[in-house]
Amino acid sequence: MSRVLSRTRVGIAGALGALAFGVTAYAALNTTIGVGALEYSEAIGGPATITMRTLTIAPGEVLGWHAHPGIGAYTIVTKGTLTVEDGCGFETVYGPSQAFIEPPARVHRGKNLTTGEVVTAQTFIVPLGEGTSHALAGPRCGRPLVDSECKNAGWASFDYPQPFANQGDCERYVKTGSQ
Repeated sequence: MSRVLSRTRVGIAGALGALAFGVTAYAALNTTIGVGALEYSEAIGGPATITMRTLTIAPGEVLGWHAHPGIGAYTIVTKGTLTVEDGCGFETVYGPSQAFIEPPARVHRGKNLTTGEVVTAQTFIVPLGEGTSHALAGPRCGRPLVDSECKNAGWASFDYPQPFANQGDCERYVKTGSQ
């Protein structure tokens, strides 16, 4: 019972803060299962933090635009139907027991377009001391995932974490992680 009351108090405080400061408030409930530090992670190339959580998204809720650092987010839909909108203009729908990766630095947002709640389980591996998400204002097209996205002037669409000067810069980024 005390957990429900404390969550309610946090939700009310967040909603009041949002009204007072003009910030968008989301009803999504993040429940951290565990957080641990690694002295060294090959995936990160140094010290890292691993976080596991569940995220419950209310019916009709659209989360804010964001991107994940580190290796991105490994996500499983455990209940409901989740729509993921990519900042580059794509949408993918996932149902119960479907898993997917939210690639690092790829801008996106989750949407619950149904009348029931959506619950996901997620794992993050990020550089030590870094959060699991970076909130972003407005839709942005995150980093390219494959070099074919750079072709036919596709390179000009990408604007996070940086824009590209040309197709070669974009393809080099896909291959090396830097321009």
